[in-house]
Amino acid sequence: MNYLTHQLLNAKETDLINKLLEKENQYWEDGKNTAGSHASKVKNNLQLNRKSDISKKLSLLVKQKILNNDLIKSFTLPKHIHGIMFTKSTKGMSYGRHIDNAYMSSGRADLSFTIFLSEKSQYEGGELSIENLNSEYKFKLKRGEIIIYPSTFLHEVKEIIAGERIVSVGWIESYIKSIEEREYFFDLDTGAKSLLAKYGRSDELDLIFKSYSNLLRVMGD
Repeated sequence: MNYLTHQLLNAKETDLINKLLEKENQYWEDGKNTAGSHASKVKNNLQLNRKSDISKKLSLLVKQKILNNDLIKSFTLPKHIHGIMFTKSTKGMSYGRHIDNAYMSSGRADLSFTIFLSEKSQYEGGELSIENLNSEYKFKLKRGEIIIYPSTFLHEVKEIIAGERIVSVGWIESYIKSIEEREYFFDLDTGAKSLLAKYGRSDELDLIFKSYSNLLRVMGD
């Protein structure tokens, strides 16, 4: 399965986010409020009111962290990062098997992401499960880590057995719609940058970077 996991937030940043979320406890509401017609039937969690000042402030922080990360930008080729929200799940809560809408009011969903804000030891269950044909991948990442994966996959959040799970989720509209084509661009960019770091600039590398940029102009949306 085509996905990326990466440490996006450091301990200081996650501590700040969690303290602010705990302080603004009155803004948590039923997660069904923003779910589509199908997802609302399987969604059982809480989410921070998107119109609240704290949600807007923290969403901007998340967006800036993603846009300032070269690895994530290379993997996603982000055109628009949107729909960022903060969700909380406690004992008995889950988000059943579903697919993210292709088009939302905030933009097209090519890639979905989850940033884990709680320590793994703070809750049992709550794994993010992503289906790929006949395979199922389960993720329970460290605090501050992000997972980015194609929005085309069925996925779910397993039931919380104990404790509390807090995450930030959102979507990315990419300049490249195709999963396969994004992978080609990522491999080309990664290989070229590795050669640059190892051997320095060369005429041959200039041609590779030129072709990369021009292919993106031709194939990009």
